Amino acid sequence: MVKTSESLSSATPEPWLEVTSSRHFAAWMAEQQISLAFTAYQTGKLILLGRLPNGQLTVVERTFDRGMGLWASDQTMWLSSLYQLWRFENVLRPGEIYQGCDRLFVPKTGHTTGDLDVHDVTVDESGRVVFVATKFNCLAALDERYSFKPLWRPPFVSKLAAEDRCHLNGLAAEGGRPRYVTAVGASDVADGWRDRRRDGGLVMELPDGRVVASGLSMPHSPRIYRGRLWLHDSGTGQFGSIDTTSGTFQPLAFCTGYLRGLAFSGDYAVVGLSCPRHDKTFGGLALEQELRNRGAEPRCGLHVIDLRTGDTAHWVRIEGLVRELYDVAVLPGVVRPALFGFKADDVQRTVSIGDPEPL
Repeated sequence: MVKTSESLSSATPEPWLEVTSSRHFAAWMAEQQISLAFTAYQTGKLILLGRLPNGQLTVVERTFDRGMGLWASDQTMWLSSLYQLWRFENVLRPGEIYQGCDRLFVPKTGHTTGDLDVHDVTVDESGRVVFVATKFNCLAALDERYSFKPLWRPPFVSKLAAEDRCHLNGLAAEGGRPRYVTAVGASDVADGWRDRRRDGGLVMELPDGRVVASGLSMPHSPRIYRGRLWLHDSGTGQFGSIDTTSGTFQPLAFCTGYLRGLAFSGDYAVVGLSCPRHDKTFGGLALEQELRNRGAEPRCGLHVIDLRTGDTAHWVRIEGLVRELYDVAVLPGVVRPALFGFKADDVQRTVSIGDPEPL
């Protein structure tokens, strides 16, 4: 078990974050040659999981208000926050180590967008950052002058308005190009998606907006992997794939939490689980009854799902003040990542120098 000593409140007697894992989880990360990153937007955290030579987990967390959508490679990360999109770069050269870490991610650029309620984020084939501006029901790109540049919106949404009409949330790219999106409900009125949480969810194909699947319950995190479209049917607790020809959802695994966040490594999927809030957004979903039927309590954490069997091969459990996750990403080829934020002065005191160039 890993406990962080930082406290969000002086009145908190125990460590605010506790991370435990199944016995062979760290060995699995070593086998896959990866580390993991995930966001906990409820507490405003970006968290990195790595490993020590003795097999122990390492946990690094930094504060970014309402951190949600996450895209990552072994050198770069993009993170959406309350009113900004942040780009992080690894400042270590190959073979260089910083305090035992083989990557040091530093926030380099913060694009101020205003509160767009940005959910999923990706980087397309040209290097352009494309994201879901959920409040405005559209896909968008960064703009040097304005808050965002609209790229696409569902055919049933009649205008750009800050009304979160359909809760457009998920974005899947294929070959470096946006290909599919998910929405909770096909509504064209402000906040109309909340009336369709149980079975109004849909998957649309880009750019024509053709509905390839419907009848889902609060779908999230569509991803294309090995030629298949995977996603979470979050309202039922099921992770699975979509047959884009028939439009049917094919469940692979039930998970004990509200599913958001999806990444892949080899024959495995890494999925994020949250404890559902007892409010009008999460209440009354099929997930509640299914948990009761299985004699299970909802959990916050990560599950590693074997794509060949649907079994949970490994797990990470997160307890304390963190109750909800949004996104998860794989850092390929990374053993132990480090990350700078703005609450400490590390980012001020660390200077990295690039290769010299002629004037």
